[in-house]
Amino acid sequence: MKSYLAPLGSKADKDTVRRHNLSLVLRAVRDEGEAGEATRAGVSARVGLTRAAVSSLVEQLLDSGFVTESGKTFSGQAGRPGTALKVARTGPAGLGVEINIDYVSVCVVDLAGTGRVRQTEHLDNRGAPPEEVLARAAGIAARTLDSAREQELYPVGTALALPGLVSGGSVRQAPNLGWNEVPAEELFAGALAGLRPGTAPLPVRSENEANLAALAELWFGGLDTVRSFLYLTGEIGVGGALVLDGELLRGAHGFAGEIGHVVVDPTGPECRCGSCGCLEQYAGQSALLRAAGIGEGGAAGVMELERRAQAGDPVTLAAVADAGRMLGQVLSGAVNLFDPDAVVLGGIYRGLMPWLSPPADAELTGRVVSGLWSRNGGRLRASSVAGDAARGAAALVVQDVLADPVAYAPPVDV
Repeated sequence: MKSYLAPLGSKADKDTVRRHNLSLVLRAVRDEGEAGEATRAGVSARVGLTRAAVSSLVEQLLDSGFVTESGKTFSGQAGRPGTALKVARTGPAGLGVEINIDYVSVCVVDLAGTGRVRQTEHLDNRGAPPEEVLARAAGIAARTLDSAREQELYPVGTALALPGLVSGGSVRQAPNLGWNEVPAEELFAGALAGLRPGTAPLPVRSENEANLAALAELWFGGLDTVRSFLYLTGEIGVGGALVLDGELLRGAHGFAGEIGHVVVDPTGPECRCGSCGCLEQYAGQSALLRAAGIGEGGAAGVMELERRAQAGDPVTLAAVADAGRMLGQVLSGAVNLFDPDAVVLGGIYRGLMPWLSPPADAELTGRVVSGLWSRNGGRLRASSVAGDAARGAAALVVQDVLADPVAYAPPVDV
C-alpha cells in the first residue's frame, strides 16, 4: 500500500516542523506582547527552541509581514539587549459577522485579536426571508471590508455567528428567526461575492453565536485562571455554551448549549421551538419586557428596562427577579451536570446583573448539590465587553492564521 506519510528527515517532514515552529513563535510574540514586550530571547525561553532557531523563524515572520520590529531595546534580561517584537497591525485579519434576531454586527480583528473595525445595524430580521437577511449582512460586511482596507487590514476569511442549531454550513433550526435548513454560508458567500466583483472570494464558515461569544470571553474576557465555564447570553432567545478546560464543548452534532429550550414548566407558554414552558419564555428579552410592562422592543426597550430597574420600579424589579430565579433553577442543573468553575452571563443580562444576580445566585446556592457554590463566592459573573459573538467569530479566523502562517503569507516577488 502506498504511504502518504513523509519519511523521517525528508524535506516534507522538515517543512512541516518549520511551519509548526513558525506558528509557535508567532503565538509567542503575540502572547509576550500582551504581557509587555517580546524579544527573541524571551520567545526562545517561552517555546523551548534555541535562540538561533528563533531568530531564523522571526526573520521569516518579519519578511512575511506578520511581525514588526520596533528597534526599541531594553535590558530586562541577562545578555545583550533585544529589539522589541510585536505582531503586525496590518496584513492578514479576520472578519466576523453576527446575525441575530434584531441586529447584525460585523467586526474585523487583527492578529493580536484587537477589534479594529465595527459596524452594527439594528434590524428586525424576524419573518424576513433568509436570503434577504443574509444579503443585508453581506452589504454591511462589504462596507466593513472597505474600512478595513483603509487601515491596510485584509481579512483572509469570514466566520458567521448564527442563532439556533448550526451545522455543516447551514442553520438547521432557528425558531426565533423562523429558519429551517437554511444554507447560510452559501447564501452569504454568494451575496458578498456579488458586491465585490473582481476580488477573490473569502472563505466562509459558521458557528452558533453563543459558542463564539463564549470563545471571545475565553480569549479576551480576562477570566484569568478560569478554563471551564458555562456561558449564557440573553437576547430575544437565550443561548448557552460550555467551555471545559479551555475547549468548547460542541456535542456529537454541534448542538450543545441550547439551554434556552430547557423546559421550566411543561404547562407554560408555547415556545417558538414547538415545546412549552422553555426558559426563554421566562427569561428571554421579550418575556422580560412584557413582564415589566414595556411595549417597545429592541435596544430601546432594553435601555428602558435598565432605567426602570435603576429607578427602583417595583414591577420591573419583580420581573427581573423572577427571571433570575428561573435562570438559577436551570443553571443549577447545568452546574450539577458539568461542574464548571464559573457561570458567565452576557447579552442583556450583563446590564441587569445588580438585580438579576441575587435571586439567580440564591437558587444556585440552594440547588448545587456539592455545596461548593456557596463556599466559592464570585462564580456567577457578568461577561466582559469583549465577550461578543462578532469578535469571537473574527478571532476564529485569526486562529487559523496563527496556526499556519505560511498558508497566509503573501507571495514572494521573483
